[in-house]
Amino acid sequence: MEATVMTLTTEPDTAPAHPEVSSGAKRVLTMSTIAFTLMFAVWLMFGILGVPIQKELGLSDPELAWISAVAVLNGSLWRLPAGMLTDRVGGRVVTISMLLLTAIPCFFLTQVSGYGALLVLAFLVGFAGNLFSVGIAWNAAWWPKKRQGFALGVFGAGNVGASVTKLLVVLLPTIIASTAGAMYLGIFPGGWRIFPAFYTVALVVVAILTFLIVPRHDKMNGAGKPLGEMLAPLKHVRVWRFSLYYAAVFGAYVALSAWLPKYYVDNFGVELQVAALLTATFIFPASLLRPVGGWFSDKYGARRVMYWTFGVMLATTGILMMPNGHLVIDQADGTQSEHLAYAIGIVPFALLVFLLGCAMGVGKAAVYKHIPEYFPDNVGSVGGLVGMFGGLGGFFLPPLFAYTKVWSGFPSSTFFVLFLLTAACFIWMHWTVVHMLHRESPDLARHLETPVATATVR
Repeated sequence: MEATVMTLTTEPDTAPAHPEVSSGAKRVLTMSTIAFTLMFAVWLMFGILGVPIQKELGLSDPELAWISAVAVLNGSLWRLPAGMLTDRVGGRVVTISMLLLTAIPCFFLTQVSGYGALLVLAFLVGFAGNLFSVGIAWNAAWWPKKRQGFALGVFGAGNVGASVTKLLVVLLPTIIASTAGAMYLGIFPGGWRIFPAFYTVALVVVAILTFLIVPRHDKMNGAGKPLGEMLAPLKHVRVWRFSLYYAAVFGAYVALSAWLPKYYVDNFGVELQVAALLTATFIFPASLLRPVGGWFSDKYGARRVMYWTFGVMLATTGILMMPNGHLVIDQADGTQSEHLAYAIGIVPFALLVFLLGCAMGVGKAAVYKHIPEYFPDNVGSVGGLVGMFGGLGGFFLPPLFAYTKVWSGFPSSTFFVLFLLTAACFIWMHWTVVHMLHRESPDLARHLETPVATATVR
């Protein structure tokens, strides 16, 4: 019997487990997150201000719905060019410019008195939503690859801005009524207009702080790169697959942020302030858990995190889509019997929506963790397209919620739409993973378990 001795020499791994993060990168992350939180609040403020706006201007429900819709639409359309521009000229210039440009229609919104002008200004104010792809590309340029999942997660937590207006209404329930008819600084009226007035000032202040705090010499991944080269990654199918994932975890988040207040009021009979607070219990985990999702993606891999995300989303929406009611059976003797009675109360409903928000918060970071790994030199264009489709999901889903409710007669059909969207994402992702594994390891295709290793001794 012979024994073969094998000596294995390895090179020491000199790469640090936690790469050093520069002071400039930390300042970029801090200011971009603050700016994104503010811009997100501006983008979605009509979700809660719609009630006093409708009352003052005498708007119909469809007219009111279009105000939020056009804002969401314009906050999605320019994400691709905004991300590409950031790769070319840097996030510092683009962020400051967008803050100041958004402040202009936000100011004129405080002076509006008619529906036509309100609709135009809502569209222009919605431009704020495009800052997302700017911050993604900006932070990807500054942060080391092994820490990008966490950094992009922290930045993405700025989604919590969706709850700012809602929380102000909850914490200061009389702010709209008590300021109506007043004038501040000689130019800002009170009432519901006090919110765009506050945001106008805040946008200018944050623009100035960004100019003073972030490094003057910016980093950009696509400086001097031809336009065709920047758009080339969009030919890959995986980019469009990531876009669908993001429509499920972000587009649905935006849609539910605007839809849930009315859902709570109509189906559980609560006051607007209570509905806003309950909606915040969805918005907070869906936003603040994004850094956790980034950390999970760094540690366990983005694909595994996406499996967890879609699993929880399928479970929660599968329960939430069940309509309240029971089956009535006509017996042979002419009597009737009722079976399988089902009804969900406001507490279990809110808990399930909270879990749904947790899954979305973690999943949003996992989707964007894929992008710098597959397309490190085109984060702006790829991230912009993915973000655009996510935002457009927030535009198209509310009408789908409304039409399926009319067609089915069940308010819970809202979650049936989300269940189908999540199932489509899960099936496409799993098919891709299985196909990839079979292609890379065809010898394992017929195995259900890991093959037993065999040793040959001679």
